[in-house]
Amino acid sequence: MKTERRSILKKLFASVAGVTGLGIASSQAKALEAAPEKEVGNVVNHQDVPLFSGHTKFNNMVFIAGKGAHFEGDITAHTKHVLDELEKELIAAGSSMSKVLKCSVFLHDLNDYKAMNEAYKGRFGSKPPVRTTVAVYGGVPGDSLVEIDCIAYI
Repeated sequence: MKTERRSILKKLFASVAGVTGLGIASSQAKALEAAPEKEVGNVVNHQDVPLFSGHTKFNNMVFIAGKGAHFEGDITAHTKHVLDELEKELIAAGSSMSKVLKCSVFLHDLNDYKAMNEAYKGRFGSKPPVRTTVAVYGGVPGDSLVEIDCIAYI
């Protein structure tokens, strides 16, 4: 009698565990199906192949590609131009300068740090983002004196 009861309890437990396991697997599969996709904007092509996007959005985050200044000028002019371009891209993505969380600044020459800071300050409002600034060995692509990328929220 005890053996029979144990056998019945084992079967019952196995059935409950199986049903519960299937329920968990099913809810995990639904979560994977409903996962949001990234959205891209201002895609740059090279030889008809997508090379990179000006921005990528995922959930409430937006990642802005590095912007440079490809004209003759000093670090002040280049920094102002780059920040204006970042702002345009942020607005196109549904964000703004005040919603930037992180910036990465790449300088052609570390001696431009002070002048870049003068042009940079105040552009992100009273709560500026965290920032990393480095001088790039070999220079910034496209002969820009500065390149800046950022991460923001929407």
